[in-house]
Amino acid sequence: MKILGLIGGISWVSTADYYRYINTFANEHLGGIEYPTCLIHSFNYAEIKKNNDTNDWNSTLNMFAEAGENMKRSGVEGIVLCANTMHLVADELEKKIGLPVIHIASATALEIEKKKLKKVALLGTRFTMERDFFTSKLKDRGIETIIPKDADRAYIHEVIFEEFGRGIFLPETKVKFLSIMQKLIAEGAEGIVLGCTEIPLLIKQEDFNAPLFDTTLIHAKAAVDFALGR
Repeated sequence: MKILGLIGGISWVSTADYYRYINTFANEHLGGIEYPTCLIHSFNYAEIKKNNDTNDWNSTLNMFAEAGENMKRSGVEGIVLCANTMHLVADELEKKIGLPVIHIASATALEIEKKKLKKVALLGTRFTMERDFFTSKLKDRGIETIIPKDADRAYIHEVIFEEFGRGIFLPETKVKFLSIMQKLIAEGAEGIVLGCTEIPLLIKQEDFNAPLFDTTLIHAKAAVDFALGR
C-alpha cells in the first residue's frame, strides 16, 4: 500500500474528515484492523488566507512544496491537497516535487461522468468558481459548468472563510445555500458540485432534490484507490 501525504489545515475542519474517510474506506477494502500509513502536514490557515487575499499563489506553492519535499523524504508516494481551492497550484506542485498529486477535480469529473450528466453547477471559493483549474478538468470530460451570479459568489466566498473555516454552520446559511442551488438548477444544471471541502458539512444529499457531488468524499476515495493501486 502506497503512503499518502495529506496537506491540510486548509481548513482543519475538512482535514479531519479527510483523515476519517481515508481510514474508513481503506479499512473497508483491507478488513481487520488494517489502515493506511499517512502523514499530515497541517498549515496555519491564516497564513494561507493571507496569500489568497493578495493573490500570492507562488508563496503558497512554495509552502506546499516544502511540506511535500519533507513528506517525500519520509516515504510518501502521493499527495492529497485537502482543499479544492489549493488545487489551483496542484499541477505546478506535482512538477516541483516529483510526486503524484491526486487531483480533486479529475476525480469529481469521473463521478459526474458515471451519472451521465452533461451540465453541473459549481460552488466554492471565488477562486474555485472563477478560475479554470477545476472547470477545465470537467470540460476535458465533456461536462459544462455554470457558476452562481456575482452577488451569490461573493456571499459563498465570504461564508466559507468567515463561518465554515471556523467550524460554524448556521441554519440560515443552509437556507441561503439551498436557495442559490435551486436557482442554478433552474438555469439548467443537472447536479451541483460542492466544490469546497467544508460545504458538505452544511449540505447533505437528503437536503436537495438533484445529485450532489461531495468533493471531500470523492477525493478521499480517489486517494484510497491510489494507495491501494486500484
